[in-house]
Amino acid sequence: MFQGAAALNLDAKGRMGIPARHRDLLATLSDGHLVLTAHPHRCLLLYTQAAWEPIRDKILAAPSLEMQSAMLRRLLVGFAVDAELDGAGRLLVAPELRGYAGLDKQVWLVGQGSHFEIWSDAGWKAQQEAIFSLGDKLLPPGLENLTL
Repeated sequence: MFQGAAALNLDAKGRMGIPARHRDLLATLSDGHLVLTAHPHRCLLLYTQAAWEPIRDKILAAPSLEMQSAMLRRLLVGFAVDAELDGAGRLLVAPELRGYAGLDKQVWLVGQGSHFEIWSDAGWKAQQEAIFSLGDKLLPPGLENLTL
């Protein structure tokens, strides 16, 4: 279970270090096989290959001539790249993915349970502001009775 947000730095080659608290679990669950892809909200998604494959298969099973399915396929499958942690626990983020998400020096690794989101600093701050602006309308249908 991946949770929490961590501010990280990309090095000059586009690598980011995975925090130690996630590194071992990610390596164990992934057996070294990770997938990075784009998300429609202009962030990146980091999955273990095992978690990604059912999502990919479902997207690929959708009708390719239906416009929304084709667009989603182009984004999620079209940007998907296989990735691995190096010996120092770093992940190389491909240049096309860095460009898509606007990743520069500082990035945010945000746990989402089964996977991570990777945000630019500006993108993550915008997400936080969007959350704050919702006020008491934050809870979507089905979670109205959520108690924290």
